[in-house]
Amino acid sequence: MLRIDPLRNPEPLIRRIYSYVAYRIGDGPDAEDVTSDTFERALRYRKSYDHARGEPVSWLLGIARRCIDDFFSHRLALAEKPPEMPAPGDLEEDTARRLILATVMSGLGERDRELIALKYGADLTAREIGEFLGLKTNAVEVALHRALGRLRETLDDGEPSALSTAAKAL
Repeated sequence: MLRIDPLRNPEPLIRRIYSYVAYRIGDGPDAEDVTSDTFERALRYRKSYDHARGEPVSWLLGIARRCIDDFFSHRLALAEKPPEMPAPGDLEEDTARRLILATVMSGLGERDRELIALKYGADLTAREIGEFLGLKTNAVEVALHRALGRLRETLDDGEPSALSTAAKAL
């Protein structure tokens, strides 16, 4: 039986998994750690990868989901810190938008967050998301459209102008 190495070209996979994780838990060191944990587990269990069951990115997304669950279960034990204010400079507006988006995303339901993270973080198509979640493509498109609508609604309800700027970017 021919074994296919799911990690033979890791660079694009690392980027996609990091983006997915960043959409779920926020950009930065935590996302880097969870991405690292994902690939450590993938290396440990790479012999269990079955090409017949899907592409490497789907296999890695499954591992990443478990790593994210572990991250949140460990985080529950820690006291939550208030969000940091963005540092002044050229990146201030972008940082503010990211913080606002992360805050608004945390107010969405688990399914909405997952769909948005798979679409924009992991850069999957609706068909790929459907295959990954066991849903029909049309159901994914409708659910994603509704999730983005709820996200836009929440952004539009906020007072700061950065909220409306972030909403327009969607």
